[in-house]
Formats: sequence, C-alpha cells, structure tokens
Amino acid sequence: MSDPAPVPSPDAPQPVFRARHALLKRLADVVSLPGSRVNAFERSVVGDLLVEMLRLAAPRERQRVAQRLAPLAELPNSLARMLLRDEPAIAGLLIEGCASLSDADLVACARDTGIDHRFLMASRRGLSEVVTETLIAFDEAPVIEAVLRNTTSRLSQNGVEEIVSLSRNSPELCGHLLRRSELRPSGAYVMFWWCGAEDRKTILQRFAVSREVMQEVVEDVFAMAAEEGWQDPVSRKALQFIERRQRNRAAIEKSPYTSLEHAIAEAAKSGLGREVAAEIAYLAGIKPLTGAKILGDVGGEPLAILCKATGLSRVDLQNLWRSVRRPETRADGAVHPDWERVQITYEMLAVDRAQTVLRYWNWSLSSALSPALLKAIRDGDDQDLDDYSAPERAAMMALAENFGR
Repeated sequence: MSDPAPVPSPDAPQPVFRARHALLKRLADVVSLPGSRVNAFERSVVGDLLVEMLRLAAPRERQRVAQRLAPLAELPNSLARMLLRDEPAIAGLLIEGCASLSDADLVACARDTGIDHRFLMASRRGLSEVVTETLIAFDEAPVIEAVLRNTTSRLSQNGVEEIVSLSRNSPELCGHLLRRSELRPSGAYVMFWWCGAEDRKTILQRFAVSREVMQEVVEDVFAMAAEEGWQDPVSRKALQFIERRQRNRAAIEKSPYTSLEHAIAEAAKSGLGREVAAEIAYLAGIKPLTGAKILGDVGGEPLAILCKATGLSRVDLQNLWRSVRRPETRADGAVHPDWERVQITYEMLAVDRAQTVLRYWNWSLSSALSPALLKAIRDGDDQDLDDYSAPERAAMMALAENFGR
C-alpha cells in the first residue's frame, strides 16, 4: 500500500469532494454490515480500500470513519491498525470505545505510537495484564497513574513490582498503588522507605500482618530444629522470621551494655556513633545494615516499628529519637509534627505486626544480600529481576540509593 500523502496545513482551505465523502460513508457502512450480509473476506477487501482512501483523506474525514467504526464487534485488521496510529483525537475513538480490539492490537499501538496514545489506552475498560505490562514498561508516570486509577484494569505481579520500583523516583504513584488489590506485603514493605507519611500509615494499617497462624502450625518444628543443632540454614532462616522472640539474647553476653534499653539510653546521652548503632542492631536481633537503614530514615516511623517490635517502652523510643538528634518540639514549644507522628505510629502497632515488618526488612535488606546481589545493586543491574527472589528484589530497590544509584 502507498504511503500517506502529506497532510495539508489546518489553516489552508480544504477542498470539498462530495463523491469522496459519500464513498467513505458507503464503504464504512459496508464494513459495518452484519455477517449475514457480508463475509469476512469481503469485509477485509472493503477495509483495504478504505485504508487507501483514508491515507489521502483529511483528518475530519478519518474522524468520521473512526466514529462510524468504533462500535463494531468486528473490524478489518488493516483498518484498525491504521486508525490506531492516527493522531490521538482520531485513534482515541477506537482506543476508548472499540470492543473488537485485541490485546495484540493494543500492544502494537502502544509500541508504535507515543505517550498521548498510551495515556488514552490507560483508561480503556478491561485492560489485561499483557497490555498494562506493556504500558508500564515505558516508565511514563502519567500513563502509569492512569492505569492505576483505572479500576477495570488488571495488573500482573511483574507489573506491580515494576511500579513499586518506579515509585522510588515517582512517589506520587505510591498512593494509587496502595489502593490496588494486586499489591502484596512484600511490595508495600519495600515501598515504605520512600513513601510519604500518609502512605506509610496506610501500609502499616493494611499490610502489617500477624504471624500467629504460622507460629501455630510450626510450633513443634522449633524443637526439631533445636535437636538438629540448627544446622539447616534453610529452616533456620524461616524459623527466625516466624518465631515470637525478637531480641538477640546471645548478643547480650558479648555486649558492653547490659540491655538494649541501656545501649539506647547511652546513645541518647553521647550521640549515636557507628559502634553504638551496630550494637543496638545486634541487640535488637537485626543486622547492622538494617539498623543503619532504620536509624537513618528521614521520616522516623521505622524507629517506632523497631521499638514496638523489640518490646521497648515509650521512654526508650524517646531516647532513640534523641540519639539520632531529631527535634521533639518546634520553636513555639509545640510538639514537633515528626515526633508526634512517630509516637502515633508506635501506639497504633501491635508487637507481632511490628515484628513482621521489621523481620521482612531484615530479611530483604541484609539476609538476602550476597556478593552477586551487591554487585547487581551497585551496577544497576535490575533488568533480569526474575533471576532474584522476592527479598532480593526488595533489597535491590530499597538499597539502591544507599549505593549511590
């Protein structure tokens, strides 16, 4: 088929060809006839002729044809392909209202056009996982936000993980993703690190789940693992996530402090150096890397989670807040909003649920790290995410900025 002719300037006078107008309308009518009047081959041939005419037609004529064909349950492929790649005002008539378009049609349109077409497509009813994954892959925040707002669209877990990763640089996506039923705790926990205060509250209210059922079904397995001397690293790692006790009792014997409370009290007096911070992490039953991420968080809510998970009191929380040199009051003497928010976070969380969040962080931010994963984080190698486990993918996203990415 020939290439489309140059489109005249909109300001230039447009010639009026009554025969062309009538022919376009009649051919569109033929394409619209039911299967009892025209078979698939005839419809296809008429569609090819329409394509040739529309390539030379004015935009208003292509728009009229698109309006006529959009409601059809069956549309010649060549005609659909051309109109979907037309300017957004014309293509949008099919993108938004043509039920006969297949996932292949939509995916090809998304790849062959621009952001305006993809934005229109994001609001189309009933988008499948294949189409939404394609739209997400372009990393266009307005398009992704429109997909998330579209309550009839469906997201795959790969798509959700991609949005979680993208939300690190586009935090406005967080709130929209948190409303989606496809989001799982693993994604919410890692997204917590760059969410705003309200989104963090939503994550803790919705995703800070209990481990009570897991604890009940594996209660006797702890004794089995103890009899084996905790030699199996696979079961040991899982049971450490499930168990009720959070603090590291063995660390007390080696620590210069008598307790976790003692270490925090001393830090409040003299400041939080690297050695004291590492000691607090060990006593709390987490790795120093996890502890550093928590203590260095700008919002402060992770401090409340750490304190509640380890059974620390409100006084200990206040000491920990002072140790990181965060303000408790404003210049006018009122409670500082950050400190007030951290206290509310502490009060709203149950111990078991706080432990779930803390242990997932520890699992993903440190226990999942390996030399190969550290290299991947530093190199920005997040292309083959399927090669990594869920906690490894969480670590890649949460620690990227800590490694200068």
